[in-house]
Amino acid sequence: MNNNTLTERQIDCIGTCNSLLRGELSAVETYEKAIEKFAHDEEVATLRRIKDEHQTSVLELRENIRQMGGEPDDDSGAWGSFANTVQGAANLLGDDSAVAALKQGEKHGLKEYEDAIEESSTMPECRSLIETQWLPRVKSHIRALDALD
Repeated sequence: MNNNTLTERQIDCIGTCNSLLRGELSAVETYEKAIEKFAHDEEVATLRRIKDEHQTSVLELRENIRQMGGEPDDDSGAWGSFANTVQGAANLLGDDSAVAALKQGEKHGLKEYEDAIEESSTMPECRSLIETQWLPRVKSHIRALDALD
């Protein structure tokens, strides 16, 4: 399927999913930075698990976008650069700041997923994936980071 045969709703939904994909790519990059900081701490296992779950979301979002006839984005874009800068600065400030920055990123992702559910252009199949897979993961990440405080 090419863009000439896609409906406006499909194009909008692909755009929404690509935005979510960029957020997930940014999360993977950010957790990689945090893992470097916590490499010898017990927290690293939790951070690796969360990073791996974000990587799973990346793969699922890419597949979802392809199934809709779209082309998945390859990088996190400007948001990823900003998030990495924030995380790098937080890593320099200490463990509490690094975890707080990760938690803030997860809360941003939570809002992005919640907003996508509310979008009228989000197709039912995408809404279902958000509600049953991606949103629950983000919520579990926030709980896990809360436990590290």
